[in-house]
Amino acid sequence: MQKPTKKKASRIKRAVFTVLGTIFLGLGAIGIVLPLLPTTPFLLASAACYLNGSERMHRWLLNNKLFGSYIKNYREGKGMSARAKIFTLTLLWVTILYSAFFVVNSWAIQAVLVAVCLGVTTHLLRIPTYRKATITIIQKEERTKGVSKRS
Repeated sequence: MQKPTKKKASRIKRAVFTVLGTIFLGLGAIGIVLPLLPTTPFLLASAACYLNGSERMHRWLLNNKLFGSYIKNYREGKGMSARAKIFTLTLLWVTILYSAFFVVNSWAIQAVLVAVCLGVTTHLLRIPTYRKATITIIQKEERTKGVSKRS
């Protein structure tokens, strides 16, 4: 049996990263509508995998209408829009409370669900909230700093 060449090993490595990126992207997309499944970590993992696996998929993800700005804003520390926070928190609480009181019969599991909901809510509220106008101002300031550095 022959040893795989470096080129073949590299191709396999890129393929594995691309497949993992796609899996993480799918989980992140599902996490948008399922409150207990986190979206951001999966999207960031997807971006990292695509960066190592497929430059084309990485570019696509960062320029994607649905996910691109979400990933860029999170990576740059700009946070989430108020609209996204409100949607996420509303969906989270409606789903958890429905599950806790109409699906689950155990008070211990109900308590765990509410505790998880409180933890996720706390996390989301700690993420900075941005408005498009704020981002535009920040981008203008960054461009101005870049121009003054060149002068």
